Amino acid sequence: MGHVNESAVEATTVEHAEDVQFRRKKLGEAAGGERLGASLYELPPGKKAWPYHWHTANEEALYVLAGEGSLRHDDETVPLEPGDYVAFPTGPESAHRVVNDAEDTLRYLVVSEMREPDVLGYPDSEKVGVYAGTPPGGDESERVLSGFFREDDAVDVWEGE
Repeated sequence: MGHVNESAVEATTVEHAEDVQFRRKKLGEAAGGERLGASLYELPPGKKAWPYHWHTANEEALYVLAGEGSLRHDDETVPLEPGDYVAFPTGPESAHRVVNDAEDTLRYLVVSEMREPDVLGYPDSEKVGVYAGTPPGGDESERVLSGFFREDDAVDVWEGE
C-alpha cells in the first residue's frame, strides 16, 4: 500500500503565456500508484489550466476542494464550487478546461487512468498530442514517443517511401 501526505509532495509549477499558471502535486505517483493517477492542482485567480482537450484512452474526474471557478466542458461553461465532481469519459464530447475566474485560489483534485498509449485532441488549436511509453502525467524519462501535431499535418504512410 502506498501512502503519502500532500504536504510531503513537491509541487511543480506550469506557466505558459500570460493566462496559464498552476501548481500541481502528483499524489498518485508519490504514493506509488501504477494504474490510477491523482494530482492536486492550485489555480490562482485569473489563470487557466491545461488547454481545452480530451483523451482517447484515459478517463478523468475532477473534484473541487476549495475556491470557485468555471469549467469549459463540451463547449459550454459551467460554474465550479467546493464539492463539485465532474467525470470526463474518453472522447471528444468530454473536452474540458478549468478556469479560475474568481478572486481566490481554486484547489481541485484530478484523478485519471494511467493508460498508454494515449492520444489527446485539442479542438481549439486543431492539434493532436501523442504519448507512448508512459501516459500523460507519467514519468517523461520513460516515454518512448511523444509530440504535438496539427491535424492537417497528416501524410500518407507511403509518402516519401
